[in-house]
Amino acid sequence: MEYRTCGKTIIARIDKGEEILEQVKEIALKENIKLASIQALGAVNEFTIGVFKTDEKKYVAKDCKGNFEIVSLTGTINTMNEEFYCHVHMSAGNEKGEVFGGHLNKAMVSATCEMVIYIIDGKIDRYYDEQIGLNLLKF
Repeated sequence: MEYRTCGKTIIARIDKGEEILEQVKEIALKENIKLASIQALGAVNEFTIGVFKTDEKKYVAKDCKGNFEIVSLTGTINTMNEEFYCHVHMSAGNEKGEVFGGHLNKAMVSATCEMVIYIIDGKIDRYYDEQIGLNLLKF
């Protein structure tokens, strides 16, 4: 991975064989990012996404393997209990035009991933909400 800071924006290239969320964490910790918005595109050959079942308060994960183009990757960087926290969703399409998406748990880059991180002034922490079963933004 390589990246460059341009004002309050970071442009990153995540390389073949690297895991996307690990690289986001590395950048965020190195640059001391407390609040940011993420978007990206690229190609992956293995990823795990989840859908939150609200009635059961749990995620159901789906593993995908093959050749996929990232149709959309969007999310946030912030903190929970003053530590790094990242919430990302991704949709990826295959050669048939089928698209799979949800909460991103893991994604391995197969060619490249071009990411833009928009740093936001401020800080917003998260907390676990027992009633909903998710880590929510705390204002």
